Amino acid sequence: MQKEKCTAIVLSAGQGKRMGTKIQKQYLEVDGRPILYFSLKVFQESPIIDEIIVVVGEGQKKFVQEEIVERYGLNKVRHIVTGGAQRYHSVWNGLQLIKEGYVFIHDGARPFIDEPIIRRAYESVCVHKACVISMPVKDTIKMVDEQGFVTSTPDRNHVWLMQTPQVFECELVKSAYASLMKSKIANVTDDAMVVELMSGHPIKLVEGNYQNIKITTPEDLEIAKLFAKRKY
Repeated sequence: MQKEKCTAIVLSAGQGKRMGTKIQKQYLEVDGRPILYFSLKVFQESPIIDEIIVVVGEGQKKFVQEEIVERYGLNKVRHIVTGGAQRYHSVWNGLQLIKEGYVFIHDGARPFIDEPIIRRAYESVCVHKACVISMPVKDTIKMVDEQGFVTSTPDRNHVWLMQTPQVFECELVKSAYASLMKSKIANVTDDAMVVELMSGHPIKLVEGNYQNIKITTPEDLEIAKLFAKRKY
């Protein structure tokens, strides 16, 4: 079977307010390199990924081009575009540059994606057209009301943590996002939710790994430094 074209959209436009630093979290360094570099390097070296689009914040294009893309020879990065006010605006901006194949949408603040994850996602999306890297929760989850009282306890066997990449057939995800942009819905938190709401297409979960963390807080950054020492 001939491989379909695969494009990675790597999101690097977030403000990272919970990190509490002046520098956006994706540009903080781990093991001497920006967090964003690590996921770009994995996509760069993957035989599955044909090109990369990086979505950055206002005024960051020059920095990313010179200090990350050119400095580390990431020649699969074909476009650097400016993001929008919310995550879904940033994804939409990246999607405008893609016409065919499969789209891997990934958080630039998740540095520890690896080739097995990419391969499992590709194999799944070829069959299901929509899949999300995810992991089963380890802890018991409680549902609560607005006052903070427990209302229910879902079966842990049926609760998974969503990660990225989230991978879709190009036409499916572009159509779903086009519908979202025309709607007044604003409380979407990931790409799978957009596809669920706007198209009704089922989403297949694909196992990632527990090291595929999103760096959000100072504690996450310390964990990332440990993972980087083991991995690189």
